[in-house]
Amino acid sequence: MTNLRILLDAGWSTLCVFWAGAALADRVTVTIRGIEDQMLESARADLELQQYVDRDVSAAQARRLFDRGKEQITRSLEPFGYYNPTVEGRLERPEPGKFHAIFDVTRGEPVIIQHSSIEVAPEATELAPVKQAVERFEPKHGQRLDHAVYERSKDQISKALANDGFLSAQLVRHKVSVVRSANTADIDLAWDVGPRYRLGELRFSQAQFPDSFLQKFKLWEDGEYYSADKLLALQQSLVDADYFTSVAVAPDLEHAANGEVPIDVMLVPAKRTLYTANIYFSTDSGPGTKLSVQRRWLNDRGHKAGGQLEYSSRLKEASTAYQIPQPGPRPRQYTFGAGYRDETTDTSRSRMARLAANQVAERWRGYTRTLGLQYLNGDFEIADQLGHTSLLYFDGLLTRKQGNDIYFPTAGYSLLYGLRFGFEQLLSDTSFSQVRAEAKWLRKVGSDGRVILRSSLGAMIVDNFDALPPELRFFAGGDRSIRGFDYQEIGDTDASGGVIGGEYLVVGSTEYEHYFFPNWGAAVFVDAGDAFKTSFNLNVGAGVGLRWKSPIGMVRVDVARPVVSDLGDSWRLHLIIGPDL
Repeated sequence: MTNLRILLDAGWSTLCVFWAGAALADRVTVTIRGIEDQMLESARADLELQQYVDRDVSAAQARRLFDRGKEQITRSLEPFGYYNPTVEGRLERPEPGKFHAIFDVTRGEPVIIQHSSIEVAPEATELAPVKQAVERFEPKHGQRLDHAVYERSKDQISKALANDGFLSAQLVRHKVSVVRSANTADIDLAWDVGPRYRLGELRFSQAQFPDSFLQKFKLWEDGEYYSADKLLALQQSLVDADYFTSVAVAPDLEHAANGEVPIDVMLVPAKRTLYTANIYFSTDSGPGTKLSVQRRWLNDRGHKAGGQLEYSSRLKEASTAYQIPQPGPRPRQYTFGAGYRDETTDTSRSRMARLAANQVAERWRGYTRTLGLQYLNGDFEIADQLGHTSLLYFDGLLTRKQGNDIYFPTAGYSLLYGLRFGFEQLLSDTSFSQVRAEAKWLRKVGSDGRVILRSSLGAMIVDNFDALPPELRFFAGGDRSIRGFDYQEIGDTDASGGVIGGEYLVVGSTEYEHYFFPNWGAAVFVDAGDAFKTSFNLNVGAGVGLRWKSPIGMVRVDVARPVVSDLGDSWRLHLIIGPDL
């Protein structure tokens, strides 16, 4: 019984101690006034008392931590250039069990840069990127000392040196002298740039191609100076080739010797055969499906081949293509294709066989350039006119696209310039020349809106307009042209009133979208233009639409009607699924 009594006594004393400790525990809250944003975040991060906001703290701890707070907040403002702030504080006890620490901060005058010295060897500052990094160094004379800006500017100079081949450059002097009493500071920096390295041996990991083919991707001549931009361009070229699922390009600094640094490229082969299947719907073409197969490489020289089948209520098409890549500093791709296309619209039907030979340059003065020959042969029907054509013509195309996001850009544009011409003396039923241009521009407006502008222009000179199939004539109307009108409804007409297209095209569109929810928005728009042979007749369509950022891409549902036209005034529904640019 005695032992049990002792244990009970011991247990009771422990319980008493526990409850006594709980009674002594307090909670603390902190208020810092006079600073905000990054300065406030820095002060809270450096304030030790802040760490006890969600923890029990004794009265003695609270007072001890509060006493340290003024100095901690003072130090937290130094990275922002405020070395002489005034911090006043008081520790209140609004009710039992609670402390409230209040700090009032007056930043005072900031430290201003009085003198700045940045020394980089002339052989480095002759290079534009290094010179630019030095000239843009901040903080400059007369500016507030900001440690984050100072460190970032230092890093930019070091990065510029390394990117242009000064791989062993070192910062040998870095000093910021602050005079607290005068609120001034001097910056003194110096780099030992060392030798400028050249690009050495290009070494590829084991892949599905021989080294002789992979070496063709090299974008520099032997002996050129090292450049990080060249390595990035090499990596992008290998990614664009579509042979590999992963590409990594890196300098082997450990084995740099004799002023040269070897370049290692790690490659992981992609799946050799790619199959794709798509289901789509638009009010122009109706529901449809597209099946394709691509052989990413056929041989050691990287040749490709592929085929595609497309079927919808208005379009049946089969095509095949053979591609021969020519990688290097000026990459090219040669494509030879054949296909058959049967397309029916409200105004025409075309059944055409096609042969094509093209050269594609991906990076030609900022554009993708396509030059080639096209041969068309087949029957067509436009309005009530039956025709047969055989045309061999040159086809040139320049395209350019830029956007800040693939799926939903808030800033971007796309451009297309096209030129076609053929001669009756060269396997063609008529001579003709045609130019066209398309542009699309979009920008964010406010926090939830976008403005989209679009235009299409075209003109041709043709000896026999009736010999041209529908795909070489200009039409307007439809989802991507003038909404409120049927697909290819707008164009010159024949004696019976059937639409036969035009020799000229002018189309413009203005649209505003506003998003009320993250994935849902609405649009208002006005489209206008005409496709004509002799006289321009303005056709204007206007309407409203619904926008949905769906998992499969942007979905646009528009309802529009003609507001200026001789072609009627009925409402029409337009549905488009696909990217903005």
